[in-house]
Amino acid sequence: MAVADFNQIRRSEHLPARIAAQIGKEISEGRIAPGEKLPTEHLLSKTFGVSRSVVREAIAQMRNEGLVETRQGVGAFATDTQHRHSIRIEQDNLADRGSFRSLFQLRLPLEIEAAGLAAVHHTADDLAKLDETLGRMSGADKWTDEGIVADLAFHRQVAAATQNEYFLMFLGFVAERIHLAINAARETAVLEEIVEITIAEHVAIRDAIATGDPVKARDAMRRHLIGAADRVDLKVDVF
Repeated sequence: MAVADFNQIRRSEHLPARIAAQIGKEISEGRIAPGEKLPTEHLLSKTFGVSRSVVREAIAQMRNEGLVETRQGVGAFATDTQHRHSIRIEQDNLADRGSFRSLFQLRLPLEIEAAGLAAVHHTADDLAKLDETLGRMSGADKWTDEGIVADLAFHRQVAAATQNEYFLMFLGFVAERIHLAINAARETAVLEEIVEITIAEHVAIRDAIATGDPVKARDAMRRHLIGAADRVDLKVDVF
């Protein structure tokens, strides 16, 4: 299997991140005022010419960065600057291979631990949401950017299943930047092969979480992350 050239990672574009950057700029430069409600998902999807699921991922990214807050059943609102997170990694910074590897290395302990906690603390609703994202990953759009959106949503849902909001906050932030690796792997390998392998790894994680066994869940997540790193020729330290 061919591995990714890092320049291809830099060239890869991801719709949610691109949309989040555009809306985020409007917020940061004051054209969307603090407390102002963002347009609806439906209107944003029409404006950008993308699906609503792509818009939801963009809003989730902005929420992870503290640019917006969401209110159930109401919508997303721009936050006040004093409430925004100080942590921020621009996509261009990850064009450096060393920086990208460091971020991926951080992902390992966080996601492995999240999988274990999800096995212990998940609810029936959490499993249903994992199944929903898996359905999107393996459906008709699995070859498209929609498949990547579903992939990221799966990892966010694992974080949510820990019942620890800080896992959701930090892993949501990291996952949005790891999409570069997903794009790169898809571009440099046989697409059918890479997608089916990735889906199988996610199914294994879901099934391990469902057993309630944290050791199985951690092992399944570890195997997936090591495989994901290998697919973009990243050598990470695993102990």
